[in-house]
Formats: sequence, C-alpha cells, structure tokens
Amino acid sequence: MKKAVFPGSFDPITNGHIDVINRALKLFDYIVIGVARRKEKNPIFSLSEREKLVKKVVANIERVEVKSFSGLLVDFVKQEKACTIIRGLRTISDFDYEFQMALTNRRIAPDIETIFFLASMRYTYLSASLVKEIASMGGNLEDFLPEPVITAVQKKLKIKTHQRPK
Repeated sequence: MKKAVFPGSFDPITNGHIDVINRALKLFDYIVIGVARRKEKNPIFSLSEREKLVKKVVANIERVEVKSFSGLLVDFVKQEKACTIIRGLRTISDFDYEFQMALTNRRIAPDIETIFFLASMRYTYLSASLVKEIASMGGNLEDFLPEPVITAVQKKLKIKTHQRPK
C-alpha cells in the first residue's frame, strides 16, 4: 500500500488543502493528514481544534486519516509507515522554502520522498494567513473555506461577515 503524509498547520484548512488531498488520492492508496503543532506560527486554533476541524472537513473522503503531531516530520512519517511527504506549492517563494525542507528531510531520512503538488489555478493565491485577514475584516469566506471552517473561524474571531452580492 502506498501511504503518504500531508503535513501542515491547517490554521485553518482551506479549499486549496482539500484540492491537494483529492488530487493526491489519485496517486496514493492512503493519506494521513498530519496536523502540526507549530506554536511559532501563532495559530488562532489550538492543535486539538485544528485536528477536529480537519476531521470534520475530510469525514466523507475515503482513505484519509487525520492525526496531530509534534517533533520532526520525518519521525511522524516513519511512525505512520508512510513513504512520501505531500506538499503543496503556490508560488516561487513556497518552492524556495519547501525545496530546503525537502532536502533537509532527505538528509535525515533518505528513504522518504517529498512530492510537490502545484496549486490549482483557482487556489494559487490562497493561504490560511490571507483567509484569516479577510475573516478579521468581515469578508465573505465562501470561496476559500469549507462551510464548517467558515463557521469556526467566524466564531473564533467573533466576526460577522458581509455578504458579497451574487
């Protein structure tokens, strides 16, 4: 069985993340979504809240499991008996960072590969940081986040949204 890990802070999980998961399932038999602790990113959701939100969003996607982790990603990948790390790329600056991380992970664990998925055109600009900024200003989040995440973000930020004219 070809098993991969898709790691991230998922603060919050976006439609871009879901797109990568669905595309990766065409190549892998099973995907573990690894929700990383990442305190240095100052998440708006706790690790437990992020894990629960991701589980809710992927509940109807077969062959996907959600687990939180801390520590080295390659240790988590080994623990899960996976062979590959999945990463999404939106921009050239993403590539610079991800390339460095992939080479470092390969140095630590040569048997684990990293596969990059280019963002779909409709999500190239999308980031969790941008979504949080839009949310904090009361913007409409429909195009960016799955419904349960919209509700959670609005509740967490105590924001009422403006509805965009259709």
